[in-house]
Amino acid sequence: MAKRTFRLFRGNRETGGDLKEYTVECDEGMVVLDAVHRVQAEHAPDLACRWNCKAGKCGSCSAEVNGKPRLMCMTRLSDYPPGMTLTITPMRAFKSLRDLVTDVSKNYENNRRLPHFQPRRPDFPDGEFRMFQYEVERPQEFRKCIECFLCQDVCHVLRTHEKHEEFIGPAFFVRAAVYEMHPADEGDRLAHVKEEGGIGYCNITKCCTEVCPEHIHITDNAIIPLKERVADRHYDPLRWLLRKLTGRG
Repeated sequence: MAKRTFRLFRGNRETGGDLKEYTVECDEGMVVLDAVHRVQAEHAPDLACRWNCKAGKCGSCSAEVNGKPRLMCMTRLSDYPPGMTLTITPMRAFKSLRDLVTDVSKNYENNRRLPHFQPRRPDFPDGEFRMFQYEVERPQEFRKCIECFLCQDVCHVLRTHEKHEEFIGPAFFVRAAVYEMHPADEGDRLAHVKEEGGIGYCNITKCCTEVCPEHIHITDNAIIPLKERVADRHYDPLRWLLRKLTGRG
């Protein structure tokens, strides 16, 4: 066992809060969430912290460790030098509720407004719908999302510019891509992605991909294809001319 020092945010960013220092004994193999639990057990029983599965699958324990968005249950203490003080703060892109807990309800509002899956009718006489394996695999990657919202937290449009009302963020471009790229879906989400989603704000820095604990290629496989589809529909000069000539959308 060895002692390690942690600086944890206590309080609320809106009404006032600061970093408080705690020193606890840490065992080999511990993760940051273990250390937070030990702080709760030994020093601060009123410390607010979300967690559930402790296995990197529920996305509940998202926070920032030394300024980088991470899942606390998947961040090993051994990844940092023994003498380093670890600073643990709530996700900066969201409203601070208390201590390490943030208000992520806006994300669920975005999810509800996203046009839902609309299955098309089977296209074979036997009433079955057939698709190729590659068509199945393409959107399957996006199903790995655990809604940790680390990609939302690191996105500069939300984190720095606070455009929560104009930009749905990478997590919901992934959700839109799940449907848009599904071979059995006939819904149309491009207008929503462009107008309400604000996909034009994304300048493809790939920071969302870098922090994804499920290693989803958010930028390359979801955001860029959606941007291309929006550009084809709304900014392609040939399509614009066709709309003018036919009067059809």
